[in-house]
Amino acid sequence: MVGAGLGLLVVGAALGFGELVAGLTRATSPVVTVGDALVDNSPSFLMEWAISLFGTADKAVLITGVVVVLVLAGALLGVVSLRRPAVGYAGLLLFTVVGLAAVILRRADDPGAASAVVVGGAAGAVALWLLLRSARPALETGGEKGEPQAPSEAEGGTSPAPGPDRGPGRRGFVLTAAGVLAAAGSAGALGRFLPSLTGGAGSRSALALPAPAEPLPALPAGVDLGVPGLAPFTTPNRDFYRIDTALTIPRLDSERWTLRVHGLVDRPFEIDMDELLSRELVETDTTLTCVSNQVGGDLVGNTRWLGFPLADLLREAGVHADADQILSTSHDGWTCGTPTEVVMDGRDALLAVGMGGEPLPHVNGYPARMVVPGLYGFVSATKWVTEIRLTRFADDQAYWARRGWGVRAPIKTMSRIDVPSPLGRVDAGEVVLAGVAWAQHRGIDAVEVRVDDGDWWEADLATVPGIDTWVQWVAEVDVDPGMHSVEVRATDSTGFTQPAERVDPIPDGATGWHRIRFTAG
Repeated sequence: MVGAGLGLLVVGAALGFGELVAGLTRATSPVVTVGDALVDNSPSFLMEWAISLFGTADKAVLITGVVVVLVLAGALLGVVSLRRPAVGYAGLLLFTVVGLAAVILRRADDPGAASAVVVGGAAGAVALWLLLRSARPALETGGEKGEPQAPSEAEGGTSPAPGPDRGPGRRGFVLTAAGVLAAAGSAGALGRFLPSLTGGAGSRSALALPAPAEPLPALPAGVDLGVPGLAPFTTPNRDFYRIDTALTIPRLDSERWTLRVHGLVDRPFEIDMDELLSRELVETDTTLTCVSNQVGGDLVGNTRWLGFPLADLLREAGVHADADQILSTSHDGWTCGTPTEVVMDGRDALLAVGMGGEPLPHVNGYPARMVVPGLYGFVSATKWVTEIRLTRFADDQAYWARRGWGVRAPIKTMSRIDVPSPLGRVDAGEVVLAGVAWAQHRGIDAVEVRVDDGDWWEADLATVPGIDTWVQWVAEVDVDPGMHSVEVRATDSTGFTQPAERVDPIPDGATGWHRIRFTAG
């Protein structure tokens, strides 16, 4: 037990002080660095499997897995180190080398992460030295199973020191272990807390958004049908879905943020937040959808955005005629390829700074992100955006395109049932069916429902402010007591009706009718 505990304390010291350095330097912690490298260098099938199996919990599962491996390896090394200290130091050196390799292999340019890895490894080595030094008297006086004991008087040796429960050796080890634990815990907690202390002028709480140059009118009456259990027309910021590859949420300083626009342009330039906010900002009502959204899923949300038109930004740069791709880069190195013609065709594509009447939440891209109606997020919605480079699809591939996902990925016509809830129970007789449907930048013309594979009935649609948002729908049907099924399908403004065939989300979006079962009684 002493060996395993010793190893766990060493791992704790390495992680705690690595976390502290990461917090001080605003870098990525060693655990997240390794996790990022695993994500960036894993085969596509493994990433898709993880997304399908764990959903939005995939990041937590990965981080937990990295920590569990470190803990188990540390415990093993601790046991071995009691007999062979050199093995423990070699193990720490190996972990440090792996961490530095992860810094190089991950997509983000984060040199501070290397310092966190090196300091963490050094802290682990110091902790190992201190613990081994204090453990040796404890073992000699008492008692780690399998360890050599000091010879007794009968064997020609000297009289042993007091036993492990009362001797100075055991007390010294306990005190050293307590000190290492306190230092590691304090360092780790401080490192985790430091990013939240950056509440200066560049913090989200200090950012004052200007009013739009031409405010949108209030949402028209009737956008929200008010059916209990139905998703509201406007998704609260706290409930907006989060899907990205960042294992920890970047917390950027708006005063240090800049956006570089370059590549196949006549006039490359860089813009900071003060200059961006000084421009004429506009508002848009836009629904975003993740390509990972399953039929009937909730990886979709709608809100009012504030930002500067992306098309105007590109015109300022003077885009070359052959630049058919906008390759945008996130603060964490993730890349996104957006068709240039889509941004330039007149739709409300934004470099957004506001969401739901307030600055972008950190989780949704503070201080700036892209919002392009009609495309799945992985080809349009770069969060924490720091670079826009005009290029060609033939020359450059974005993060997910390199893994075989779609390139242009327009959002598919889709509908969802919210009421009744799946396997829910309602009163027999007249039953309210309700949900949402979307086909961004085409709009929804009709939604139909059917019960128990019967005839299709057209639902009533709520009002919408434009074609870039989802729409609520409602229908009332009479049902007898018992188990029933209900299906829904939508038709967009082009006359296209979503197909019944189920297709998985990867590589360019799911299809199929949403179907649920409920009980009337």
